[in-house]
Amino acid sequence: MPTDLLLPHVTNLDHTDLGIRAEVLGYDGLWLGELWGTSSVVQLTDIAVHTDSIELGTAIVNVFSRTPAVLAMTAATLNQVSDGRFRLGVGTSTKKAIEDLHGMDWDDPNPVRRAHETIELISAFLSDESPVNYDGDIFTVHDFPSLDTDVPIYHAALGKANRRVVARLCDGWIPHNIPFPKLEENFAYIVDQAERNTTIDVAPYVPAAVSDDVETAKDAIRGHIAYYVGNGRGYERAVAQQFPHIAPAVATAWRDGDRRTAAETVTDEMVEALGVAGTPEEARKQFQAIADIDCVTRPMVTIPSTADEEMTKRTIEELAPSSY
Repeated sequence: MPTDLLLPHVTNLDHTDLGIRAEVLGYDGLWLGELWGTSSVVQLTDIAVHTDSIELGTAIVNVFSRTPAVLAMTAATLNQVSDGRFRLGVGTSTKKAIEDLHGMDWDDPNPVRRAHETIELISAFLSDESPVNYDGDIFTVHDFPSLDTDVPIYHAALGKANRRVVARLCDGWIPHNIPFPKLEENFAYIVDQAERNTTIDVAPYVPAAVSDDVETAKDAIRGHIAYYVGNGRGYERAVAQQFPHIAPAVATAWRDGDRRTAAETVTDEMVEALGVAGTPEEARKQFQAIADIDCVTRPMVTIPSTADEEMTKRTIEELAPSSY
């Protein structure tokens, strides 16, 4: 099974150097998110020209701040630069990011509809069928040639409506903050909703922190979980599938500005169900258990932004395929 790596989008470490190192360590894929501060597509272009075989992907770029045409052109260009190694991962992001950073309307008409039309149009633009014509609720396209480029499209869907988008349109699913014991149940819904005969990759974020001090590792995961649960209702609802009382408490503390309490409210059981934390040996065993879940095909070692430089580098080294 492939083992992928998702780099932290906020770090003082050089992303290209980390990407080169990931290839040396035997990672099969390298993904980069995008929120604020670093353009993932520019950074991945630099990584592409400095690596040879590792697959590259966005995990994720949002479907609001770039049009479907721009996303399709970007995917086609990155695929060309990387000699066919690129995978496009998209998602809706959060209301906070879309409204307060990008200045767009989260509910116009709704994020799931935007994801559906964006992915449908990207697929049409990347296909070999020309011309592309499309008449949707959000986007209208008339008489443009397609790009005839094979780029797999992944979607970071959490709720049922968004998972139906994966079922009907996507090559892969990127779940984040769905507790690992609930992954198969959530993926079964995607399979049930699929209206085509296709194989869908399941590439979950696996937040991971390696340290000789187990509590330090757990604290990095606690901070990661608190950040996401506090910033996105979708993440809160996903975590609440298994932790219906604790997830709202974490979210409330975060939104009240008490981030320390939010992180401290994340229990050991939540850390175990939503991440990997411990010594190298413990972390490898935990990661392997997640990789062994039947539906999982491309687990991503995900470095929390709460990890310092030493923990970031050590986690990448210790969970690399070459360490097993």
